[in-house]
Amino acid sequence: MLVIVPFETKYTQNFKDLNIAWITEYFEVEDKDRELLDDSQAAIIDKGGHIFIGLWHNEPVGCFALIKKNEKRFELGKMAVSKSHRGLRIGQQLLSYAINFAKNKNYEVLELYSSTKLDTALHIYRKHGFTIKPMVDYIDYLRSDIKMELKLK
Repeated sequence: MLVIVPFETKYTQNFKDLNIAWITEYFEVEDKDRELLDDSQAAIIDKGGHIFIGLWHNEPVGCFALIKKNEKRFELGKMAVSKSHRGLRIGQQLLSYAINFAKNKNYEVLELYSSTKLDTALHIYRKHGFTIKPMVDYIDYLRSDIKMELKLK
């Protein structure tokens, strides 16, 4: 059973390791990854964002971040599930939690940037109501070739 908990400093390395593992499985680690993962407290939380960790029998096996863009818009990012725990619907549970958390905070929009190579992830995002939006002046990640949004209000 998955338990989702707010970030604590004891999860700093887990957050980084989970993300580095999936990124290097499909892509290359980029400067923006290093910025967000090397000091996630300063880069995400101290700027008004949130990080959550998914625990499976008390073991960190998944995570995601809500990166503040402005008071009502957050980017869903740094979502990862350990390879050994895929297929257990952990990603869907993390995504549902992120959406409910954002709604409870009265955020208006969740946005995300992904890659068309990640069929499973894109299917899950669509299933949860995210729609494709035009990519405009986006340069954070070379791997990102699709933008999706979910209007919460």
